[in-house]
This record gives sequence, structure tokens and C-alpha cells, in this order.
Amino acid sequence: GRNPRSTVGTVTEVYDFLRLLFARAGDAYSWVTGKKMVKYTEEQIIQNILERFGGKKIAVLAPVVRSRKGHYRELFEQIRKQGYTKVRIDGQIVDVSPGMQVDRYKIHDIEIVVDRLKIGDDRGERLAESVRVAMRLGDGMLQVLDLESVPRPKEETSALRTAEGDDADISGVTSGFEGAIFSRSLMCPESGISYEEPSPNTFSFNSPYGMCPHCKGLGEVHEVDMARVIPDDSKSINETGIVPLGDVRENMMFKQLRELAKKYKFTFSTPVKDIPEEALNTLLYGGDEDLKVDLNWGGEEWSYNIAYDGLVNMLKRWYSDTTSEKIRQWAEDFMTVAPCPECGGTRLKKESRWFRIGQYDIAELANMDLTELYAALENVDDDMSERQRTIARDVLKEIRFRLKFLLKVGLDYLALNRPARTLSGGESQRIR
Repeated sequence: GRNPRSTVGTVTEVYDFLRLLFARAGDAYSWVTGKKMVKYTEEQIIQNILERFGGKKIAVLAPVVRSRKGHYRELFEQIRKQGYTKVRIDGQIVDVSPGMQVDRYKIHDIEIVVDRLKIGDDRGERLAESVRVAMRLGDGMLQVLDLESVPRPKEETSALRTAEGDDADISGVTSGFEGAIFSRSLMCPESGISYEEPSPNTFSFNSPYGMCPHCKGLGEVHEVDMARVIPDDSKSINETGIVPLGDVRENMMFKQLRELAKKYKFTFSTPVKDIPEEALNTLLYGGDEDLKVDLNWGGEEWSYNIAYDGLVNMLKRWYSDTTSEKIRQWAEDFMTVAPCPECGGTRLKKESRWFRIGQYDIAELANMDLTELYAALENVDDDMSERQRTIARDVLKEIRFRLKFLLKVGLDYLALNRPARTLSGGESQRIR
């Protein structure tokens, strides 16, 4: 029970059955729009296109690059060799030409134009073939553009991306023409983001498929604690007012700090509270500019401009990257444990928290005391489809059976996410 990853839920196996329930019968929602995710078979896609775009001229596209940087010279060459003549780059349809590439430092969306056809000219055989090819090239995903719609200005769609930040997995889905996106895996019809098919591991904080990448599934992170770094701001740097700096020495870091002091007009004997705010911020968190350092090399003086990271970032790095246990312990003395800002302490990655059974995600269920949990799962199958209900029946039976037992032995006040190491001896015996 000393393992930091063991919880009431894992020890009693209730959480393992919950993971199974979510993987088999959970509904996925988009973390961008909050809407229900959809997925299609090839037949459904063809049917859908015939109904929505009947009589219209369309283009069938295969997305091959989604919101990634690169020049993609080899990709374009490959596309050309496969005999495709047009691609859509960031919303613009262009001809494929030998040696073409895009700006490698910008984020791009690239689709292959697999076919352009008028819906209703034949019995849908050509469409079916194009859909099959596009799904193969687009790794289970395809886009349809209505070539008769009025192209929308690009600004309107790029606003979508900037609102979500550079790395957001959102492409201007309908930049230019109106259209639709279809995916074999779970996908948000509005923003185009997709999730992998869920498995029980998707909901496990002990598995790379489910854990929050920021805290590695522990739910908490070590943050630098300012009260330990500067316990007494009436002291100066000379009096080790900034504790991790230690005594003033003639090393690289202090050379950089002397430059900083010169620039912001303070000295090492200035009380920390009187150091200009901007200077202290730079000292702690680093700045945009390099700091000049004079080094004596082979009897000659050299000047270097060297990036300065900031003390807080250095402490974090020493804590997480060092191979020396001694240095790690030293850095940890300046840290405090805080709930992980990415997952809010739930330990799970974002996508895993957007699957629901009834109105709850798995983290919400794991956070309830066992009486609440039993009540929440009482009628949860009422809202399920026939298929989900059949799949869920046996799993729910197992969960309810185990919960009943835990309630009977008087552990109604525990929650599944309670760490096993915090239980008393008596509680530990009763949950096994």
C-alpha cells in the first residue's frame, strides 16, 4: 500500500471495472466545442455525401498534415509520384509541381485532392472509390468541399486557430469553400479534432495512454516555493537573501548576475526587497535577452553573450533532469507539492476526461464518496442506447456488487481516488 499510484479504486478493483465501462459504453465529447463526437463507416460517409451534396460539384480530400511545421518537400514529391495533381495547402488549392515546398517554420494543413466530381452523375461508384482512397491516404479521415459554395475569406477561419493558440489541434476546417469532415475514428464535426478509439488504458493514470503527460499520472507536481527561495527579503544577495544562490562566487552565474545588477542599477548588497521588480523577475524567471559574460581564456579576456534561464527554471531543471540524487534532494528543498495545473489533480490526460457515462466523466465518479457513487450509478443505464446497455450490464453488476460490500463494511465516506497509503490499518484491511 506504499505505492503512490495505489488508490482505493485500484485496490478494490472498482476503478478497473469503471475503466472497462467507460471504454465500452462511454460517450465521447469534444474538448473544443463540448459537442458529442461522431464516427462513420465508409458506407455511412458515402450515404451522407450523397444526401448532403446531391447534384453538386465536390472535391474529395485526404488530410495528410494537420497543424504541423515543416517544409514537406519529400511529401509533395511522393504525392506527385502517386499521380495526384492538386493539393490544398492551408486552405488554398494549388497544383503540385516538382521541387515544391512550404515555409518550414509555419504551421500547415495539407490535404491531397483525391477527386473532383459531380454527385449524381453516376450511381455513386466513383464516389465510393474516391472515399476509399481518401480514407486510406488520410489515415481514416477525409474532407469534402462543396466547389459551388462561395469561398469564405481566409481571415475568418484563421481566427479560429489563433484563438486556440499555435499548437492547438484545430485547422481552418472550412477555410475557403463550405464542406464537411468525416472520420472513421471519433471526431468533432466542428473543429476536426479526433480521439483514438478508447480502451481501458485510456482511463488509467498508470498507463502512457491515459496519464496526464505533465505530472505523469501522479496528479501533483513539484513547484518552486518562493517562501523557501527568499525566506527573508530584508537580506541582500551577499547575505544569501536568495538562498539557492549560496555564497557569492566567481562562477558563470554570478558573472551573469553582475551584468544584471549593472543593467538595473542594484548591487549584491541591496536588500532583495529593494531590487527593482523587473530585475528580480529576470533573476528568477529569466529574460528575453542574453547577458554578457567576460571570461579569461588562455590569458586573454573574451566576452560572450550567454542566455540566462532564471533561477526558478534552473531549480526545476536540476530537480527533474539531474542524475545526482544529492542535487535532486537539494533542489527539492526549495519546492512544494501542488495539484497538477494541467489535469487539476485528476491524473488523466485531457481526452480521457471528455468521455462520459450519463452526465459524469470518470474523474468525477472517482472523486465521489462511495454512497454518492452508488447513487450516481444506480440508474445510469436509463440513458444508454440498447447496444450500450447490453455491453454495460455485466460490468455494472460487478461494480454495484463491490460497492455494496464496501458500504456494508462502513467505508461509505471513502472515494475511489483516495491514495491507499493514506488509509488507516483498519480501513486497509476492510477494503481488501
